[in-house]
Amino acid sequence: MADDLSSTVTVVRQPALGGGMVWLFVETPATADDTDYFDITLADYGIKTLEMILGNRHTTTDSVLVSADDPTTAVSSGVLRVTIGGSTDNKKRTFMIVGSPT
Repeated sequence: MADDLSSTVTVVRQPALGGGMVWLFVETPATADDTDYFDITLADYGIKTLEMILGNRHTTTDSVLVSADDPTTAVSSGVLRVTIGGSTDNKKRTFMIVGSPT
């Protein structure tokens, strides 16, 4: 069963430089499973249009990363839902989300 990780993820916003793109860095707990998900209200971070998302999985927490867990995403009413991909349970995931403020 998929779990909602929204209350457990850490989101760090890198401000848009010169009116450019907004970068969010998201980290899940090391208990994240494939098919778990989290929601982010884009307007809370100054994003109007989602441009890109990249996902990574920690094979060893805070030590070894692989670029293997491309997530499934959907935006509805300004809320981005990220569903964790891959086929591994109980692993920390990190995501880079890029959006436009316009």
